[in-house]
Amino acid sequence: MAVKIRLKRIGAKKMPFYRIVIADSRTPRDGHFIEEIGYYNPHTDPADVKIDAEKAAKWIKNGAQPTETVRSLLKKNGILD
Repeated sequence: MAVKIRLKRIGAKKMPFYRIVIADSRTPRDGHFIEEIGYYNPHTDPADVKIDAEKAAKWIKNGAQPTETVRSLLKKNGILD
């Protein structure tokens, strides 16, 4: 099972809000997920990002691969080198 750290889109039309989740790579974008580790709101200035660093580090250590967007969010928050 390939595990990804990715964004799950929620929120109203044209007003996205994202949850950062751990999910199987075969599931749909907004489908079933294993665990929620944070959120990302791009509409605030600056963007509001909250990530549980311990959970993210644990999943990365266990082999979860972050998507490009999540990787950049992790780097900005100092979780990923």
